[in-house]
Amino acid sequence: MKLLLQPILTSLLAGIVILLIPKRFRRVTESFSFLASLYLLAASVRIFLGSPVNAGYLYVDGLSRFIVLGIGFFGVIATLYSLRFMAAYKEYRSYYAYIIWTIGFSILAAVSNNILILMVAWGFLGFTLYMLINAGGPNAAGTSKKAFIIIGGSDSLMILGFALVWFITGDLNLSSIKIVVDNSMSSWAFLLVAVGAFAKAGVMPFHTWVPDTAKDAPIPVTAFLPASLDKLLGIYLLARLVLNVFILNDATYQVLMIIGAVTIVAAVMMALVQHDFKKLLGYHAVSQVGYMVLGIGTGNPVGIAGGLFHMLNHAIYKCCLFLSGGNVEFKTKTSDLDSLGGLAKFMPITFGTTLIASFAISGLPPLNGFFSKWMIYQGLVEKSKSGGVLWIFCLVAAMFGSALTLASFIKLIHAIFLGKTKDEPRTTNHERRNEVSFSMWLPPAILAGLCVIFGVFAYIIPLKYFIIPALPEGGLDLIGTWPSLKATVFLIAGLGIGLLIYLMGNLKGIRETSSYIGGEEIDDDMRLSGTEFYRAIEEIPFIKRLYTKANNGAFDLYEQGKRFVFFFIDIFRYLHNGVLSSYLVWCLLGMMILFFSFIR
Repeated sequence: MKLLLQPILTSLLAGIVILLIPKRFRRVTESFSFLASLYLLAASVRIFLGSPVNAGYLYVDGLSRFIVLGIGFFGVIATLYSLRFMAAYKEYRSYYAYIIWTIGFSILAAVSNNILILMVAWGFLGFTLYMLINAGGPNAAGTSKKAFIIIGGSDSLMILGFALVWFITGDLNLSSIKIVVDNSMSSWAFLLVAVGAFAKAGVMPFHTWVPDTAKDAPIPVTAFLPASLDKLLGIYLLARLVLNVFILNDATYQVLMIIGAVTIVAAVMMALVQHDFKKLLGYHAVSQVGYMVLGIGTGNPVGIAGGLFHMLNHAIYKCCLFLSGGNVEFKTKTSDLDSLGGLAKFMPITFGTTLIASFAISGLPPLNGFFSKWMIYQGLVEKSKSGGVLWIFCLVAAMFGSALTLASFIKLIHAIFLGKTKDEPRTTNHERRNEVSFSMWLPPAILAGLCVIFGVFAYIIPLKYFIIPALPEGGLDLIGTWPSLKATVFLIAGLGIGLLIYLMGNLKGIRETSSYIGGEEIDDDMRLSGTEFYRAIEEIPFIKRLYTKANNGAFDLYEQGKRFVFFFIDIFRYLHNGVLSSYLVWCLLGMMILFFSFIR
């Protein structure tokens, strides 16, 4: 019990201490915050290595242990990166306090067994999310309000769902609850609680706060919360419901599969046409969570394990992508793809981390994203044994989503690192166009290394120590095998042989020729921007109408809800015109309605 309470209480006290440190001691605040995050990581490691705990209110098993470890790890990564990135922000004390509190209460949410404690931790995380997004300044105020309303509204539905759970079982401890979904009440209980998990993870249609947060919040906040931590917590809760609390029927599993498949395709289609790389990454954070829900929705061990593994992999490579993007924004002061280009030679480390993470999220072997997607595909094939054709459509959607993901990251890599810059003077400004400092390139470099390690040594490290222990059965039988280590050796050998052949064919030197676009020679005034790669897709009539509706908020629950509320507000504004005679008429009408109702 003490082992679980220490990091939570320490984070609470550390956040208070950070707020009390005088503003003039900025270095002290930053150092103390980083040391606090290191302590919380050490505490997370102790929980991960410790024995399972069932202390009534708190509960630790194989699933929650590796979630806690992930929380501590990404907390350190975000804090280290913030030391340099947030140097220009004035309200830094509250920022670091909220970061530390978020780590502590996330650990509390992951180890909570009692529903009431879980809801307290979950609600407090909604508050810290709101405050951390607000750190982006005045431009982030609307986004923070939107995120708070979406998360808060879904939390209200989750509370209602947990109330139904208590009404059905009379129990508040998750470890002792087993509900068979065989009637309308149990179905509603699962769906309402799942809504809270969906909104936290960014599943459609509760997703629209994620790309807006990606654009307006500080990069460390986006990398820490919607990119990594919120995915871990949201999918953790969904997995906990599916694995331990509810026994789902086929119809409910099919609902999860449909939600996952739609999220994959719809979000990646939106990412494909973005011109701001932060919004592009935000939509991909939504798309990738569809794979996790789809894997869990298969209902078989292979698919569920694939969904959990993809959750972990996504947190790694998406955090890497956002931090690498933050390096670009920090140096160039822009996130507009059309204004960038040619950064590969100026920022080689950032280019390398972005390239590796882009390959990982696109599912290219031998990186970690390929392995988890491959497991989800196996789960869908295994689902075919139960009959039906839904698994075919979901499999096509998942593979189509991977292809579009690769396409959009080709666009991103070209526009930022390989293309010609739009603003020529920036290319010669050494101060603005060199690699970032150590504390900023090290975190994405570590994450890029994990993309490689968790892909090449998938069987040896992540599956063995994180994923398989999280499954109730404690074992995993894959339909096929992917010899990741041998495949890596062959891939490296193939690339080496190809390079050797290339060099042998160019012993006399490299011949330079003019570049051509569409058969025309490029002059100094011509520039091919990566943002134009898929412009033709936007012009397809049916897709163009969908994009137009999406840009107008037709698929945004927040915008539609706001329009619905303001419709009635406008009516009441019209009625409240400040004229006494109008109020007397409404009072008379109200009295007449009451009079006739009493007569009946």
